[in-house]
Amino acid sequence: MEFRQGELSTSTPPASAAGTADSRRARSVGTGHAHAKAIVLGEHAVVYGAPALALPVPQLSITASVGFSTRGEEPAGVSFTMTGSAWKEVGTQASEGLRRLTTDFRASTGIDDGRHLDVIIDGSIPLGRGLGSSAACARAVVLALADLCGREVSQRTVFDLVQTAENVVHGKASGVDAITVGASAPLLFHAGEARTLLVGCDALFVIADSGTVGSTKEAVDKLRERFRLHAGAQERFVRRASELTGEAVTTLAAGRPEELGFLLTEYHGMLREAGLSTDRIEGMVSAALAAGSLGAKITGGGLGGCVLALTQPEQAREVTRRLHEAGAVQTWIVPLRRLVTHV
Repeated sequence: MEFRQGELSTSTPPASAAGTADSRRARSVGTGHAHAKAIVLGEHAVVYGAPALALPVPQLSITASVGFSTRGEEPAGVSFTMTGSAWKEVGTQASEGLRRLTTDFRASTGIDDGRHLDVIIDGSIPLGRGLGSSAACARAVVLALADLCGREVSQRTVFDLVQTAENVVHGKASGVDAITVGASAPLLFHAGEARTLLVGCDALFVIADSGTVGSTKEAVDKLRERFRLHAGAQERFVRRASELTGEAVTTLAAGRPEELGFLLTEYHGMLREAGLSTDRIEGMVSAALAAGSLGAKITGGGLGGCVLALTQPEQAREVTRRLHEAGAVQTWIVPLRRLVTHV
């Protein structure tokens, strides 16, 4: 993984290499934060080397607090407590990923003194919706561990540790989630590099939660099987996905939201053809377009999750209303050039 200095915008500044003590003192409790993300274009294709355009969603956040156990002579290890309505239940794979991450952090920093760790995670990111909940959780825990121990960690080390957890949860993860949950601007991820993008328009994205949990791993496996059964399908999918994402970068910088919206809708058609949409998602996409959205698509792994609708500011209220009528259980607005606000 390579990071281009000056091009990747993150919520925390670059730091020294992991394991190097800094001027901070170790704390009794360490805290870390991360936020949600949405894939604008490139989901699934990014696993096969295509570029992906991703959007941070800072209004949906995760906070992790870590401290050494005070419950007597508890054996070395780590305990997790999840709070918040969206985090009452976390799957076995997600918990195992965080446990692996914690073990690797302690080993890489030399902080393995046998004390038990208590980790409390509070999150507002809905689980299983393609919004990067697992990556955000992992990043928050890494930063909380670093804060607890008074250590600074490099961007590369944070990325590697988050990927440790992501690979347990999703299989082979592309890395786009691990970066975007710490970014502060739209970015392009390609071939192990990420750079922030120029934004030349005031359009916004409406993110609508279908209320249905998707499965990235199941969707990845389904697409892989489709590629296996149909000769040339993988090459065609990846090639067209790369073209659409490349065009989107240009139209975004040039301030041509109508063209960007068309690209989103076309990409959704590719995902629908691949069998990764659902009836509710299709109803929500149609509702957004009928209400004046410039383009709409499923975002993330698919088979549930969220719809992303590119919309002019004056149409946002109507698009949001129609999405709720079509089955959305909650919505958020992400202005491309302003702070995120909740609808």
